[in-house]
Amino acid sequence: MNELLVFICDGAPVRGEIVSIGSAWQAILERRNDPPAVRRILGDFVGAATLLSASLKFDGTLIIQAQSKGPIQLLVVECKSDLSMRATIKLSTEPSAISDDATLGELLDAGNTGRLVITLDAADREPGQPPHQGIVALQDEVNGITRPVANAAEAIALYMQRSEQLDTRIWLASNDHSVGGLLLQKLPNSGGHAHLEPQVAAEGWNRVQTLGQTITNEELLTLQPETILRRLFLEESTEYGVRSFPSRQIRFACTCSRNKVADVLRMLGESEVQSILEERGTVETICDFCLKPYRFDPVDCLQVFKTDSLSDATRPPSGSH
Repeated sequence: MNELLVFICDGAPVRGEIVSIGSAWQAILERRNDPPAVRRILGDFVGAATLLSASLKFDGTLIIQAQSKGPIQLLVVECKSDLSMRATIKLSTEPSAISDDATLGELLDAGNTGRLVITLDAADREPGQPPHQGIVALQDEVNGITRPVANAAEAIALYMQRSEQLDTRIWLASNDHSVGGLLLQKLPNSGGHAHLEPQVAAEGWNRVQTLGQTITNEELLTLQPETILRRLFLEESTEYGVRSFPSRQIRFACTCSRNKVADVLRMLGESEVQSILEERGTVETICDFCLKPYRFDPVDCLQVFKTDSLSDATRPPSGSH
């Protein structure tokens, strides 16, 4: 299962999505060896990124980045508008020091330092033009008391409310085999829902939320999106006009390349690269997302700094990438 299903309710101002990720999630896990609590958090954010990417109205990439001074130093999930995605995590402590039941607050919000950044990067963005970016702290205030968010679903809902002003409910689940998620979003009472009376619209949103709350982790992790949709909204299909669109496929794909590594070498500068060559003989790096190795010998590095375009900066690799 690697599917995302989008549905709308004609009789209520609600748009929804259901995601089920199997082999694409396995492709991420087979490249990592994280503690269970870390895998759980990463899986939830993979599900969240996929759900949010389905609403992109441009060709580009949605990036979820969480960073803190806690055990999880950095978490990055990238999902393109075609639903190809990749993910990575960097820890600031030994994996053995992280308990299996560690919470998101403990791992990502130590000392109230956690930050969630969501970036929308259009493929046709003009050079020098920054991508759209929203930042939210991984804390919420309830009755005047600040507390860390409980999980990834709460963090994303908080971001959507504060940054996008959209009421959003998300349910996420992940294990070592699959990732599942359900998103419900209240649409503005305009456009296709302009005919709804405010009270009717509010009642419809509340009713759909109530049905969403009945979803279980087991259902999210084991059932096809179409089956989940039928179970949740079968009785409401007539009243609220629930209809779905053709499902979309999700896949793991890394965007690393030899040319991009050459670009990094340019940013380091020729003197810095030369010092690495003198110390080690070659410049070697491994992609954080797919673990693909890249090796640049002295001739490769010379070409990097002698040419003006990245396409000419590297010769085909010999032996390694």
